[in-house]
Amino acid sequence: MSVDKLSVREKEELLRLAREALESHMLRGIKLRKQPSSPALSEPRAAFVGLHVGKHLRGCVGSFDATRPLYETVVEMTQAAASHDQRFSPVSAAEISKIEIEISVLGPFLTVTDPSEITIGRHGLVITQGRRRGVLLPQVATEYGWNVSEFLRQTCRKAGIAEDAWSQPDTTIQMFTAQVFSESRTRI
Repeated sequence: MSVDKLSVREKEELLRLAREALESHMLRGIKLRKQPSSPALSEPRAAFVGLHVGKHLRGCVGSFDATRPLYETVVEMTQAAASHDQRFSPVSAAEISKIEIEISVLGPFLTVTDPSEITIGRHGLVITQGRRRGVLLPQVATEYGWNVSEFLRQTCRKAGIAEDAWSQPDTTIQMFTAQVFSESRTRI
C-alpha cells in the first residue's frame, strides 16, 4: 500500500469526484460511476468523508478498509455520509449547495505503547476494547483544543467505554496520520 501524499491536482480531482457523487446520489438517486485520471486515486487507501454546513458537521462516514481503490472509497463514503450517518437526517436537495466536503485519506495504523507517542494535530486515534471501537480523526483534537489525555478520553467516549479505558490492558490504542483537505482549504 502506498502512503505517498496526494498532489494538489489529485486532491482537487478527488474532491470533484466526491461532489459529483453527492449530487448524483442525492439529486438523481444513482451511484457515480466515473474513473479518475490519476493512477494514485486508484491505489487502495482508507478514507473518511465529512460533510459540513458552515462549522457544523452534517455527516461523516469512513472506511478503514484499504483494499479498494481510494476514489471508490471516497465516492461510497460521500454517499453514506449524506444519507446513512445515523446521527443526522439525510442531506436534502436544498442543502447540497451549502455542503462543504472534507476528505481524510488515512495513513497506516500503528499500535500505541505509550501515550507520549501521540502528537495532537498529527495523529488520529482508534481505541478498541472488546467489540467496541471509537475513532477520532487528527483534526478533531485540534479543533477542540484537546491535549493527549483529553483526546484519549474522548475517543473512549466515542467507543462507548469508560473514559479511562485507554489505560486498561484489554484496550488497544492505534494512531494514524491523515491527509486532510476540503473544498475550501487543505490541512495536514
